[in-house]
Amino acid sequence: MNGRPCVMPPIVHPTKCCTQHHCFKTIVPHIHPSHTQHVNHHMYQHMHYYPHTESVANEVSNQHFSCGGGRPPGPGFGPMGPQGQMPMGPQGQMPMGPQGQMFGPPGPFVGR
Repeated sequence: MNGRPCVMPPIVHPTKCCTQHHCFKTIVPHIHPSHTQHVNHHMYQHMHYYPHTESVANEVSNQHFSCGGGRPPGPGFGPMGPQGQMPMGPQGQMPMGPQGQMFGPPGPFVGR
């Protein structure tokens, strides 16, 4: 042997895999629309009033009687007689006037 070393063929080992990570930012816009609707409610309250009035009417009736001749009525005497008693003729009958009219209280009460 002479002084040269002997070189053998190379031994190739499996490739060592190294990974480097590179980050890239990408912006993706997401739009979420919203809407607010304002609703105004108008309430009309119809108030009904029914005013009512009242009135009073007074009706007056008069009757005139022909009493004929004789003594004029004095205090306490009149169509109703003394102290408001109805005058009576003979046999307790109502007195009659010259034309057969009856004396006494007027016909049915009219008025209020």
